[in-house]
Amino acid sequence: MTLEFYPLRFSLVARERVRFPAGKAANTLRGALGHSFRKLACRPDCESARRCEYRVECDYARFFEPFAAGEGPSGLSDWPRPFVLRAWHLDGQSFERNATFDFSLHLFAVRDPAVLRLVEAIAAMARAGFGPARGRAEMASVTGMAIQTLSLLPRREASRVAIRFLTPTELKSGGGLASTPEFPVLFARIRDRLSILRALYGDGPLDIDFAAEAERARDIRMVRCDTERVRLERRSSRTGITHSLGGFTGEAEYEGDLTGFLPYLEAAQWTGVGRQTVWGKGEIEVRCRN
Repeated sequence: MTLEFYPLRFSLVARERVRFPAGKAANTLRGALGHSFRKLACRPDCESARRCEYRVECDYARFFEPFAAGEGPSGLSDWPRPFVLRAWHLDGQSFERNATFDFSLHLFAVRDPAVLRLVEAIAAMARAGFGPARGRAEMASVTGMAIQTLSLLPRREASRVAIRFLTPTELKSGGGLASTPEFPVLFARIRDRLSILRALYGDGPLDIDFAAEAERARDIRMVRCDTERVRLERRSSRTGITHSLGGFTGEAEYEGDLTGFLPYLEAAQWTGVGRQTVWGKGEIEVRCRN
């Protein structure tokens, strides 16, 4: 079993002062990219990708408003977006004219990627300007245009793993949200996200015994938890609705037979985990301590 994706990385040069709000760099880029992509991909009279008769062929709909015509995997009607942005290092940063900055976009729609259209949209986004001051930039380079393949099979033994939650993370658990990243909950959310991304955009859902894996995950102990709650919000300029960008950040350490789980944890470094990953939430870093 594998996970395939494009590890795209974009380098931009500021042509005016470009500023990113604290804690909202990825969401700022996502909003600007969505606006740019829609202008390039949609008909001028299109009011909603959901109601558009051309939505099946529309690159914008596949990237920013994907949804099932019938019932999707696990009963999903709204599909997860086929990409995540990686820009937390830009949070609260400003770049003066001619300064260079970069960000990454991991694209999981490898069967029908529209990579060139995506690159075109990001170049147009840069020229139009983004951020609170609508600072303009120019795309200098893009790398990662070849598909990367990660194996989800065990490759090395692991008995102690530390996970750093780089951006606010929220994990659904028992009808609510987990207050701490206990391993069974964390693994379940990683497993489900990988399976759904593969089902919608890759080679099909994970071919594993979900119940057996969940039972094994209960044997993994969280031996250290240094996390804190971050409170942050965003307001949609399109709908006016306020959404939480918050969650916990920090680090947790786990102990037990992690050999079979390690490939999933490492894959989650690319996919993110938890709610609202497309807004930049749920980015993690994994370190094997044994």
